[in-house]
Amino acid sequence: MKVILDANALMIPGQFGVDIFGELERLGYNQYIVPRPVIKELEILQARAKGKDKIAASIALSLTSRCKIVESNKKADDAIIQIVKDMNVAAFTNDAALKKRLKENGITTIHLRQKKRLSMG
Repeated sequence: MKVILDANALMIPGQFGVDIFGELERLGYNQYIVPRPVIKELEILQARAKGKDKIAASIALSLTSRCKIVESNKKADDAIIQIVKDMNVAAFTNDAALKKRLKENGITTIHLRQKKRLSMG
């Protein structure tokens, strides 16, 4: 199954040491999608952030090589919602506002639980 990842989902390995791809596979997801605006967010964060956030953004960018990149001219959250609807896929995010928007649209969401494993809900 396919899942779309946002910037904070991709930063989880650098922040919490969680193998997100192993966890996603455990949940049945084996195809990963990242919108181009998410990559742009991570590049900006990598350039501006310091310390752990800079490292997490660098790791996140390296992880995008395992993902299919989908072009979009929208802002990251809007791009995620549009792509999720168009492709009928789940979304992986820890962003509370984005999760709320996704749930309002009846979209399956995946998030980090207890800083050590992924959960659907």
